[in-house]
Parts: sequence; structure tokens; C-alpha cells
Amino acid sequence: MHPPQIGIKFATTLNLPLKTMATTQDQTLPIAGGLIEDYPLSAVPPDARKSFLSLAPILAGFTLYSGTLFAGGLVGPSFQFWPNLIGLIVLGNFILGLYAALLGFIAAKTGLTTVLMARFSFGSVGSRWVDFILGFTQVGWYAWGSALMAQLLNRLAGVPESWNWLIILFFTYAFCSTAYFGYKAMDWLSRLAVPAMVVLMLWSLSIALGDGGGFAGLQATEISDSLPLNVAITIIVGTFVSGGTQAANWSRFAKSGKIGFLATLIAFFLGNGFLIFSGAFCAKVYGEPDIVQVMAQQGLVIGGLVLFFLNMWTTQDNTIYAFSIAGANMFRTSKRTLFVLGGATFALILAWGGIYEMLVNYLILLGTFIPPIGGIIMADYWIHRRGQFPSLDDAQPAFNWAGVIAYVAASAIAYFSNTLSFGIVPINGIVSALVIYVVLSKVLPQSRPT
Repeated sequence: MHPPQIGIKFATTLNLPLKTMATTQDQTLPIAGGLIEDYPLSAVPPDARKSFLSLAPILAGFTLYSGTLFAGGLVGPSFQFWPNLIGLIVLGNFILGLYAALLGFIAAKTGLTTVLMARFSFGSVGSRWVDFILGFTQVGWYAWGSALMAQLLNRLAGVPESWNWLIILFFTYAFCSTAYFGYKAMDWLSRLAVPAMVVLMLWSLSIALGDGGGFAGLQATEISDSLPLNVAITIIVGTFVSGGTQAANWSRFAKSGKIGFLATLIAFFLGNGFLIFSGAFCAKVYGEPDIVQVMAQQGLVIGGLVLFFLNMWTTQDNTIYAFSIAGANMFRTSKRTLFVLGGATFALILAWGGIYEMLVNYLILLGTFIPPIGGIIMADYWIHRRGQFPSLDDAQPAFNWAGVIAYVAASAIAYFSNTLSFGIVPINGIVSALVIYVVLSKVLPQSRPT
């Protein structure tokens, strides 16, 4: 996934002292008695850094996303449970976890969000494309999540569809409340919600194991039309690689690069892996990947509703938080909370209008165009800049053409490899972006700062 130089540099820098980047562009603003803006335009200072036990639940809550269950449901029926399916889930989620963790390491060392790091690799103006594509993706998923709450209550709780507008309104703003108050509120929510979700899911899976006839029954399950291996891994990696690209928004709070790396790796490898496994498991036993629907079949309707509520809340608040970070960087303002409310309102309009139904496939397509951003940032940090970003106060060129060209070329490679069913699409985009950026950064003349 990356040249040997990156691994060497990573190994040699893992235990170096934490580097923070001084800047006068942003001071976290005291609002409503707390510091809730969360440094959208500057590095997180040392006194605001968090421990592994604080960071890991937030990242895990982000990865415990209902849409991932359906990815597991696509993959599960096509492979024998052991060793094929389990091996595939481990491999795919390790690729995803390693990618997110490498970005998490950079974020922890520098204290910067994904969009702030993009200023160096894309330029001060060019990075606004990164703001747009990451922000638009997140607000679209937020609209979809709010509408999904209404649909679930229609099916499981018998709530009339005529109430859907009110349900969407309520959950749109309820889910963004913790994102508004920032890291501390999201931390406490995740500490309570993640263990509860894990317990509920294990309870349901234990019942499913009995219903499926145990290990022998799972092994004997009929295999449907087999997916090609590369397609299966693409599905597993692709479901949350967009989220992995933005894991830096939380990993930047880690006290050290090692903590940022490990917390992100564990959250994405285990958290996303657990959801993929659950979706695949339930699809094999019940022909239904959605564990909430499965719990209803098992007579655990209340538990299923609680699980889904916590699942959506811990992902939705991270989603709108990521939108607010991108928006603050695009408009160069430290008032992140305004973008939480503005993004939620925009998502509300999308959900009310039914636009989310047309957006989902488009947003999935954007997953092809987001991973190259991570490849370029990693190449810029480790290879081009030798593990040290300049200060945000230093003037940057409007466009870093090495980054812009590498992004366009890598996105095209990822898109056409998807069309041709060649390789693992997200990995194609990440690796090609990394290689192209390294080459172009050496041969193209450096643009003048503006």
C-alpha cells in the first residue's frame, strides 16, 4: 500500500516527541461556558490532548455505522464462513484500519485536521476542493441517516408515515447536539454508547448462532453466486474509507503519534470489522443483514431500537462534526458551531425533499474520489516534507500543482479500475495518488507562496 520509505520513516518517528504547530490564525472560543469550537483552524495544543481511553470510543462509535451491515450482507452469502469469509473480513478491515491509522498518526503528530493538512499538499486555494468534497459527502450522509430513523420507526414501531417530517426534524437536530458541544460531549456519549451497542449486538449474535445451527450450520450454509475476491475486498474497504480519510478530525487530539495510530487502527479494524462480520453473519442465518431487523425477528424489538438509536447518534454526530470542520476551513473561520447548525439545516432540507434517495448512489461514487486525498497527504508528509509540516502561518501557494494533478490522475485511475473491475478500487486510488505525487513533487517547479 505504500513504498518502503514510508514504513522506515514511520518506524523511526513513532516515538519522537509530539510536534505541535504554532499559529495565530485560530483561538478556540469560549461559548456557553465551554471550549466548543475545537481548534478548526489551528493545531490542537498539548494541554487539550486526550488519552487512548478517551479517543478510542469516539473513533469506534464513528465506525459502528448501520450502512456497513449491508456491506457485510453483500459479501457474506458468497463465501464459506471459515476460513474464506473470516479471512476476507480480517484482510479488508486491516487494509482499511492501516490506511486510517497512518493518517491518524500524522494528525496526532501535527494536531491538524485532514483539511488543514490538505493546505500543504493542495495549496491554500486548491485545498478548498477537499473541503467541498469531504463536506458535501458528510452532509449528504447526515440527511440519509435522519430519514433512515423515520423509516425504521415506521417499520418497527408502527409510527405513521405522516409523522415522518416531525421525526426527521427532531433527529436532525438531536443528533447534532453532541457535535455542537465538541469533543468532550462526543467523548461522553461514546463511552456510554459503544459498550451498550457491543453488548446488544453480541446478545443478538449469540441467539443467531443457535438459530443457525452453530459452527457446523454456518459451514454448511449454501453459497450464493460468488463475488470475485477483489470486488469483495473493495466493498469491505470502500464502505468506510471516506470516514477513514477524515479520522484525523479526532486523531489530532491524541497525546502522541503512537496513541493516534493505535486508537485509529483498533477502531477501524475492530469496529468496522465487527459491523461487517455482523451483517455477513445475519445474512447467512436469516437472509437479512440488518441486525436491527434481526433483533425484531428474535423478539428483541426494544433492544433493536436502542441499538439503532445509539448506532446512528454516534455516527451522525461525527458526520456533522466533520462537515463543520470542512466548512470552517473553507471559509477560514473559527466558528465551527455555526457550520454544525447550518449543515444540519441543509441536511434537513435534503431529507424533507426526498433528495437523499437520489444522493446515496452518488455519495457512494464519491468514495472513489476521496481516498486519493489520503494518499497525497501521506506522501506529502512522509516523503516530500520528511515528517514535518511547516507552520500554518507560513504562506502557501494558491495551488500545489503536484497535489492537484496527482489527485485528478489518481481519481481517474480509481474510477476506471472500478469500471473494469480491476484491483481494489480504494487502494488503486490511494497508491496511485501517493506515487504520482512523489514523482511530480520532484519534477515540477515549486509555486510561489501567496
